[in-house]
Amino acid sequence: MGEVKIEDDAILKSFLAEVGEVERDNEVVRILSCFKLNPFEHLNLSFDSSTDDVKRQYRKISLMVHPDKCKHPQAQDAFGALAKAQQLLLNDQERDYILTQVHAAKEELRMKRKKQLKKDTASKIKSLVDEGKHEHIFEQSEEFQRELKLKVREILTDQEWRRRKMAMRISEEEGRLKKDEAEQKEIWKKKREHEEQWEGTREKRVSSWRDFQKSGKKAKKGETRPPKLKTEDPNKSYVQRPVKKG
Repeated sequence: MGEVKIEDDAILKSFLAEVGEVERDNEVVRILSCFKLNPFEHLNLSFDSSTDDVKRQYRKISLMVHPDKCKHPQAQDAFGALAKAQQLLLNDQERDYILTQVHAAKEELRMKRKKQLKKDTASKIKSLVDEGKHEHIFEQSEEFQRELKLKVREILTDQEWRRRKMAMRISEEEGRLKKDEAEQKEIWKKKREHEEQWEGTREKRVSSWRDFQKSGKKAKKGETRPPKLKTEDPNKSYVQRPVKKG
């Protein structure tokens, strides 16, 4: 295992020694033009690459575009994109998500091809497809790999759009809940302030009521009060209105 690593390092050193500034610049441009949602593109790897392949390829390309060795003004951006791509592909959950989309893309392309071949029932190719032989060969072809790459881009873009829409809806809902919570707090605050104010004037109100009960309602200036009626006197059933003086 150690001997293999030493041999790989020697080959890598030899390769990097032969890489010129133009090749480094071209690699920076390639990385930055890759589809951002597909880390396999950044590392220039096929979808069936292993984690060891990911590590080896990252080491090779990252040394090419490292800002200390590459003078391209965007070398730092390319180096960062490579690091992120490796991180995603070494994360089991992220890798499984991408490979799930790759599988979905393959199924769509297979269905499309079967529909195309179904038109010619006498075709020898169709019989080979039914046996699963020619299909396997076709999926290794450059044509299929190119179509697969584009279909994966399409599916990943659609999934990312759905994810962003969902995140936007969640954000809007959280904003609405926060607004409702703030309004509810304001209502309770005003209610509490009103109750505190009411309680604060309680003594004053009680005192005023007691004073009123003691003194009774005062007559207006210039008026005379009617005589109080006695319930036991049946002859005084009228009510005398106040009479203004002179």
